[in-house]
Amino acid sequence: MKSVLIAGLVLGLMGCATHGGGGAGAHGMKLLRSPHSVKVTIDRFEAAAKARGLNVFARIDHAAGAQKIGKTLRPTELLVFGNPQGGTPLMECAQTVGIDLPLKVLAWQDSAGATWLGYNEPRYLLHRHGGGDCQPAVENVAKALDALAGEATKP
Repeated sequence: MKSVLIAGLVLGLMGCATHGGGGAGAHGMKLLRSPHSVKVTIDRFEAAAKARGLNVFARIDHAAGAQKIGKTLRPTELLVFGNPQGGTPLMECAQTVGIDLPLKVLAWQDSAGATWLGYNEPRYLLHRHGGGDCQPAVENVAKALDALAGEATKP
């Protein structure tokens, strides 16, 4: 799967129709198309994360939440995960990055029925928080996220 780093301008031009409402706030996200359903994509990501010793803190089914208030939302699930070994070095560089930790991935179905997996790009988080010289820690987190996302979205 080819991953795409979506810049805010590009996503704004592509609009909600392409990524099912990704528009605002998508700057700095990495998106991958998944050949699986939302549930299977998140199941696969969760299994890969646990196999690497990461903690899974929460799994949130946004569509189920919408249903509770009488609304309909296409399948959309969020997984919150991480561990201190990855997050602590980032916070040592810029403590405010803690607002974006633990890490999260979102899987959703767009209006065309395609499934997407997205997450905050660690290099973007470093830039957002002015992390300075934190490249090794950021690269380690980026490689881990890319590997997990690759496992979740491979055919």
